[in-house]
Amino acid sequence: MAKDPVFNRILETDPRYRLEAYIFVLESLYYARGKFKVEKHISGKQLLEGIKELGLKRFGPLAKMVFEYWGVKKTIDFGNIVFNMVNEGLLTKTEEDKIEDFIDVYDFEEVFVKNYKLEFNGKNKISKG
Repeated sequence: MAKDPVFNRILETDPRYRLEAYIFVLESLYYARGKFKVEKHISGKQLLEGIKELGLKRFGPLAKMVFEYWGVKKTIDFGNIVFNMVNEGLLTKTEEDKIEDFIDVYDFEEVFVKNYKLEFNGKNKISKG
């Protein structure tokens, strides 16, 4: 269990997702704010874009497998994680924010597996193409 009582409550209430998924969503929130140059609120679609980019940067072609290990199989799962944190007061939402914003935004197989290309960039580093 988490050391934080709020996360303990979330994990007890909704055990579908691992703690790592919640932490990654928070990291992705900060990443997306920087990407979209937004200081406070970002939309669900912006957050999912941040999750996608940070997932690919951090885990490369293993991103889909890592997310599945955390219990996350579709973009709606990230929405459930966000709204679990909203319900506990860790995140806030606007009137326009809805769980439906997270439904089928992108397909994990397409984004993290089929469209992932390894290329050598001439400096013996592998980059996403």
